[in-house]
Amino acid sequence: MNGDICIFILYAIVDIETTGGNPDKDKITEIAVLLHDGNQVIKEFKSLVNPQQKIPPKISQITGITNEMVQNAPQFYEIAKSIIEITEGAVFVAHNVRFDYSFIKAEYKSLGYQYHRKTLCTVRLSRETFKGLPSYSLGKLCESLSIPIYDRHRAFGDAKATVLLFEKIKQQSLGNELFDLGHEIKTSFLPPQLSMSVIDRIPDELTGVYYFHNSLGNLLYIGKSIDIKKRVLQHLNLSSHGNRRALAMKEEIADISYEATGNELVALLLESNEIKTHKPFYNISQKRSRAIPVYGIYLIADEDGYLTFKIKPYNEDEEPIITADSQKKAQDQLYRWANKYQLCLSKLDLQAIGGPCFYRQLHKCLGACEGKEEIDVYNERVEALVEKHSFVKKRMLILGSGRTVYEKSIIWIEHGVYKGFGFINQEESIQSVEDLQEVIKRYPHNRDIQAILTNYMGKGYQIIEY
Repeated sequence: MNGDICIFILYAIVDIETTGGNPDKDKITEIAVLLHDGNQVIKEFKSLVNPQQKIPPKISQITGITNEMVQNAPQFYEIAKSIIEITEGAVFVAHNVRFDYSFIKAEYKSLGYQYHRKTLCTVRLSRETFKGLPSYSLGKLCESLSIPIYDRHRAFGDAKATVLLFEKIKQQSLGNELFDLGHEIKTSFLPPQLSMSVIDRIPDELTGVYYFHNSLGNLLYIGKSIDIKKRVLQHLNLSSHGNRRALAMKEEIADISYEATGNELVALLLESNEIKTHKPFYNISQKRSRAIPVYGIYLIADEDGYLTFKIKPYNEDEEPIITADSQKKAQDQLYRWANKYQLCLSKLDLQAIGGPCFYRQLHKCLGACEGKEEIDVYNERVEALVEKHSFVKKRMLILGSGRTVYEKSIIWIEHGVYKGFGFINQEESIQSVEDLQEVIKRYPHNRDIQAILTNYMGKGYQIIEY
């Protein structure tokens, strides 16, 4: 977009002061809006605002705005119409626009009004226009560019400095084909340090694992998706009133990398291992790295021949149906099975007393506890359960789609233990364990992996037992 076109766009250059940094609980104490026609300021609005809450002393020290100064100032609802009018049809411009915009949106939301404007961030514009500066805070930036700034940390003073910065950026952009102000308006949802070119290089509809990095290259977050680009954009388009941890992470993102997996199951397996290995700060779940689960649910037959389940501490020499990290979670799983398969509580290590079990009284148990259900009939349901949930198989390969149409993924499970995954050509087949050693990248087995595999058994993946 060249300068001749930009002149017809109105820009509402905004700065606010607040009681703190959280738009969910803090309030605006001062606001300034300078309406710019692309050449000059054509209209101004400024006002102190009574936040209806105390201004912390440390904030007053920074801004110079005290509780006494705002005591008789208008509340936000009294100036809301004026702000709507001066910003109507204009692009909302601010230095770190998400901060100012999120507070103003929050104020209007509290009034039952949805405030929406296109936004433009002078932090992002400055990073693109004036590369290599030591700092892009408003004060340091103005110092580097010899922009006068008066009444620092007051809304009108900072807004006037932002106007001069904006005009310098516009002047720099004239005749520069690499600088597209219109594109910057469209992509202003991006974090200040992240370029749209990073998003553009992610292939469409790519399944796999993605990695968020900060400006130092450190990992912030690891995730998986069947459409990485779509999921990344969901992260970046996060509402100003979203989860504060997610918003904080978004601000730090400077680069994104990814690894294709071909299907969701392999993506889940890789994601789980990567999180445990790297322990990114913003990943909460699956960080635990304990490889040995603490309890297992084991299949045995009682003295009458009924198949029963026993909860015991995990033993590598025995093969559990599934594992759990506590006895309580193992019991919860047995109760779920009892309800789904009409199993007897006394056969599930859940009721030790003799006679009819509690579920028998509720007509959920068909009578195994009283010997009234045939053993073969009862055991058939148990075997169906085991077939669905167990890894008690000598060897198993799970095949799925690969990263290209010419390959397929292969997951190796040996004696109920996950060994890893790899990729082979569509025409290839595995004839021996030695063949597996050549194509499989080894990964550790743990209870998260077992839960993932158990959940995905029978969901469109080809299973080969041998």
